[in-house]
Parts: sequence; C-alpha cells; structure tokens
Amino acid sequence: MPNRPVPRIAFSIVLASSLAACGAMPAATSNSNDSRFATRSINGPNDVETDPNNTIWSIFNRKTADSSVSVNKYLWSASLEVLNFLPIQSIDPYTGVIVTGYGTPPGSGQSYRATVLIDDPALDARSLNLSLQTRGGRTVNTATARAVEDAILSRAREMRIADDRF
Repeated sequence: MPNRPVPRIAFSIVLASSLAACGAMPAATSNSNDSRFATRSINGPNDVETDPNNTIWSIFNRKTADSSVSVNKYLWSASLEVLNFLPIQSIDPYTGVIVTGYGTPPGSGQSYRATVLIDDPALDARSLNLSLQTRGGRTVNTATARAVEDAILSRAREMRIADDRF
C-alpha cells in the first residue's frame, strides 16, 4: 500500500491555522497595572471578541464580578456546630462548601454524611443547601433533612441575636 501524505498535510494545515488564530503569546511584564489583568465584567459575547488585548491566554486571567461568593457567617458556624458529630472531609469558607464523612448522631444507630452549601450572605433558608446521605449512598427522607436544616437555621438565628446584644 503506497504511503499517503494527504492526511498528514491536512493535519498540518489545520494545526497551523488554529495556532495562527491564537496570536502571539504576550511578553511577561513586571508592571502590575497591566490592562490584561484588570477586573472587568463581560456584558455579552461580543464584548470578548472586540477587546484588542484579548488572546487565547486571557481566559486564564479573566476575573468577573460573579467570581466571588459571600457566605453568611452565622449559617457557616451553625452548620459546623450542628453537624459536629460528623468528621469533616473538606471545608472551603470562600465558596461556602462543607463536606463531611460518615458519622452517627447521638442516640441513633444510623450513619449519615452531609454536604452543605451556603451560597448567599443573607441569613435565609434559601441560602442553606443541605444534602444528607446514609451508608450505601441512599438519600435521607425529607423529614430528617428538614429537621437538620431547621436546627441549623435556628442555631444561626440564636447566634445572630446573641451578637446584637453586644
């Protein structure tokens, strides 16, 4: 069978044209006021395309207004306090995520694990997202999950009231 160079040539052309579209990689500068690293919000798909400083490497340096998450400190502390019988596997106060391992609550024979997401700075039930699982990966019935959520919310309100007294 004869050697067919056509696929290699086609691949080379596609590779060269895709790399040419990327533009040159910008030179590193020590100037901290470089406009490529400025914080800005993107209003639509055309905003990115019309920016003359935008290159393929800009996606790694882009910061939008939506990148920060505020966490309610009372919900955060109350979640840790109410779920203190569960071992913590992962915790991130900047994104508001608490992941626990399996643990048995006092007075129960069932083992649970929890994942908590606090995604709003408001002391509100909508800010708290709780997922409980039993061993075997089964979700907990809604009454149990609701009772744990209520305990967290009640404790968070108590902490808030205690802070207002001082």
